[in-house]
Amino acid sequence: MKKLLGLAIFLSACTLCYGGGYRVALQGQRALAMGHTGVAYVNSAELAFFNPAGLVYLEDRLNVSAGVSGVFSDVTWQNETYGLAAKTDSPIGTPFYLYGSYAATEWLSVGLAVYTPYGSSVEWPTDWAGSHLVNNIELQAIFVQPLVSLKISDKLSVGGGPIFVTGKVNFNRNANRTLTDLEGNRANVTVDDSGVTNWGWSLATMFNFTDHFRIGAHYRSEIILDSEKGTATFDNFPNDSGQPLVVNPTTVIPSNGTTGFKASLPMPGEMTVGVSYDNEKWAFNFDFTRTFWDVYNNLDIEFSNGGEAINPRNYKNSSTYKFGLQYNANQQIALRAGYYFDESPVREGYFAPETPRNDADGFTAGISFAINDRLAIDASFLYLRFEEVDASYDFYTENGRNVPFGGTYKSSAFVPGIGLSYKL
Repeated sequence: MKKLLGLAIFLSACTLCYGGGYRVALQGQRALAMGHTGVAYVNSAELAFFNPAGLVYLEDRLNVSAGVSGVFSDVTWQNETYGLAAKTDSPIGTPFYLYGSYAATEWLSVGLAVYTPYGSSVEWPTDWAGSHLVNNIELQAIFVQPLVSLKISDKLSVGGGPIFVTGKVNFNRNANRTLTDLEGNRANVTVDDSGVTNWGWSLATMFNFTDHFRIGAHYRSEIILDSEKGTATFDNFPNDSGQPLVVNPTTVIPSNGTTGFKASLPMPGEMTVGVSYDNEKWAFNFDFTRTFWDVYNNLDIEFSNGGEAINPRNYKNSSTYKFGLQYNANQQIALRAGYYFDESPVREGYFAPETPRNDADGFTAGISFAINDRLAIDASFLYLRFEEVDASYDFYTENGRNVPFGGTYKSSAFVPGIGLSYKL
């Protein structure tokens, strides 16, 4: 089938929300302040995300945690060879979470987790040098998970449950590097879809060597979202015929208007293992996460008007190493700090500007203040520094040939967060 003009990369950004290298590690203020650790730490209802097997060890019958973070990101791109530069002006991201658990018996707890582990908002200047790859993008995936936590013995527990996922995306880019309508407006494409759903699952375990030393493990399954009802809108193309215009055997100029598309959007599975030691004053956590990004080899798009596009990504599996510390200053105040190193799954030659993603260092801190015996305020702060990288995307195709797009990327993010923890 013939490929639509300039669409070899089209829709690649859609999968960033679902499995293309952008993972929002903001699933609990207490855990985030400790380097986003918690797979072996019994602390609060945040266990619903980090290790549901631990819910059965919570002392209180009812536990609830809720929170939201504000993501202030900054990305700059520069190509010294051509004297070009650009900087994102991205809206504030607001990932959130809500967890609850209830101890039905001494050996059985049930729970519910609602959270947003994938998402992105990126906006580049209009008609910047990389506008043929992306102008702006908004992505979000919401996970809803009922949970069961079962105590096998005083030392061993298991937990997990099904995961329902719903996602949405709005993405715009120019059709290619030069195409305009008769008034000089750049031809562009906008893709929009919402309510894309599917199911997955997670399974976890926790083992207590002593009352103070634990190990934990948690696997969250791969989930594939099949987009079948979204729309692709073509604007400012120099073609008002109502039918695609064949320029040559490899180039077709679409008419302005909308069409449908189909695509499979993968979210990778991930495995986390860790250890935790705590006493009356201190707690120490270490978590290791392996994310199986290799499911994201490419993205094939089928358009309702008969066109297709193939998107190579060729991601590799990556690891995250996380460390956390907590100090209980008194009965009201707990202080936390942490660090994590997050490997990029992007291979050389596949670095695209939808959400620039390189190896990153995360520095975290936070505090909890107990208002009373039941209610506490949790606050966290994350500074995420991506390593500066000279990289390119080598698979954009125009007029039958690859046109690499590259430069130097500098990225960072500041993420304050606030939450509440309640127990009864």
